[in-house]
Amino acid sequence: MAGTIAIASGKGGTGKTTLAVNLAAVADGPVTLADCDVEAPNDHLFLQPAWEQVTEFCVPLPESDPDTCTGCGACRDVCRFGAVILLGERPMVYPQLCHGCGGCSRACPTGAMTERSVRCGELRIGQRGAVRLVDGRLDIGQIKAPQLIRAVRREADSRDGLVLVDAPPGTSCPVVAAVRDVDYLVLVTEPTPFGLHDLRLAVEMARRIGLPIGVVLNRAGLGFEKVADYCRQANIEMLETIRFDPRIASVYATGGLLVGGIEEYRQRFTALLAKLLDRAAGRGRA
Repeated sequence: MAGTIAIASGKGGTGKTTLAVNLAAVADGPVTLADCDVEAPNDHLFLQPAWEQVTEFCVPLPESDPDTCTGCGACRDVCRFGAVILLGERPMVYPQLCHGCGGCSRACPTGAMTERSVRCGELRIGQRGAVRLVDGRLDIGQIKAPQLIRAVRREADSRDGLVLVDAPPGTSCPVVAAVRDVDYLVLVTEPTPFGLHDLRLAVEMARRIGLPIGVVLNRAGLGFEKVADYCRQANIEMLETIRFDPRIASVYATGGLLVGGIEEYRQRFTALLAKLLDRAAGRGRA
């Protein structure tokens, strides 16, 4: 059992994490769950892994040596993010705009622009049974989410077996960093106008980067039926429909796994995972 399947959503609170942790729990064989919601990782709350490794995550931040800088502006000119400006003849770096690409230091003809390592979070690896959890925790006030997400993905992708990616909510750069190059993308939504609006955005994002997609409708039966209509019109497969069920809320509130507390959902998540593996394998053959 191999491949990479991501679970994403246009908005938060749709049940994306619930889907990710329960799919990981029913996997037959080694599975790595990558929690890429680095600003608020919570897969560990449900899996309760034994942490085996916690390492600092650092990014390079450029700084200029005034003694060797000639004020030529090469560092400013090469930066596509506007992170370097010239104050008089001296460069100034805006850390919030810097992407750590190293272009400014390579462009500097005198070697005045160098890089120092700055901590912006940590990467953790833990184990619970057959499930290996890899997650990232961005430090408060840091904005380097895409870089940390890519580090989580690299660590997860280096493991054998199935990789499940729990992406952050939304459709911005962190989500793209989390789901890029996966074999299949599951979009979790809810039967509300907000859910449908953000599902449309997520579908557009996925199609722009060329990912095959399917939809899981969570909390169905609340009276808003337009999500299913949209999926039919957009030719998107409805993979599973999970009706609003107070039993789910009860298990979730205690930090439990649905597949461990309700046998019906163990069977349904097992069948859903088999379907996803089939879709991912189809992507691989293509």
